[in-house]
Amino acid sequence: MKRIVLVAAVSLACTANAAFKCVDPKGVTLIGDTPPEGCATVVMYEVSPSGHVLRRIEPTPSPEQMKAVAESAEKNRAAEKAAAEQRRKDLALLATYADAKEFDVARDRNIEPINGRIRAAEDRLKQVDKRGKELDDEMEFYKAGKSKKEKDKADKAAGGPPTALVVEVERNKNEKALIEKTLAEYQKEIEATKAKYEADKQRWLSLRAGGWANTSSSASGSTTPTTTKPAEAKR
Repeated sequence: MKRIVLVAAVSLACTANAAFKCVDPKGVTLIGDTPPEGCATVVMYEVSPSGHVLRRIEPTPSPEQMKAVAESAEKNRAAEKAAAEQRRKDLALLATYADAKEFDVARDRNIEPINGRIRAAEDRLKQVDKRGKELDDEMEFYKAGKSKKEKDKADKAAGGPPTALVVEVERNKNEKALIEKTLAEYQKEIEATKAKYEADKQRWLSLRAGGWANTSSSASGSTTPTTTKPAEAKR
C-alpha cells in the first residue's frame, strides 16, 4: 500500500513540474510552465523535467478550420448515404431480374401505354386538321367577299368574317399546337424509358460480371465497419 502511494506521489510530482513546449510558426522553440501564447496555433507537447513527452496537445482550430472540418464531414455523410442508396438499388435490381432479356420485356410493357396515348392524340390531330381546313375555306369565302349562308350577308356587307368564326379558328390553332406539344412530350417519355431500362440492364450486367449474382439475399442496410481514432487532447 505504501509503495502504491509513493508511486502516485512521484507521478503527481512529475506532472506538477512538467513544462509545455512547442515550435512557433517562425521556427522558435517556446517553453513555459504554462502554455506559451505563441503555441496557440501549433502542436504543443507537455514534457517532464527529464524531457519525456507526456502528451501531445493539438492546437485549437480556427473558425475557418472548424468550418472546413464540418463541410468535410457533411460530404462524407452524403457520400456514405449515396453509396448505401446505390447498394439498395443494386440489390433490388438483382432480385427483380433473372435474365437480361427481361429488361427489354419490361421496357416494352412500359412503353405500350405511351404509344396508346400517342395513337389517341394522332387521331384527334387528324380531326383538328380536318376542321382547320374547313375553317380556312370559310375564311377564304369571307376574304373573297363570298358567303354561302344567307345569315352571313350582314357580316359580308361589313367586310369581315363573323366573330364566332374567328374565335373558332383561333381555338382550333391552339388545340393543334397543344396536341403537337403533347406528342413531342410523349416521344421524350419513350426515349427516357428506353434510356432507363438500358442503363439498368448495363448496371445489372456489370454487377453480374463482378460477382454480385448471389448478393440479392444480403441485407441491404449493411455497411462497411469504420474505425474511430482516439480523441486527442484539445485546449
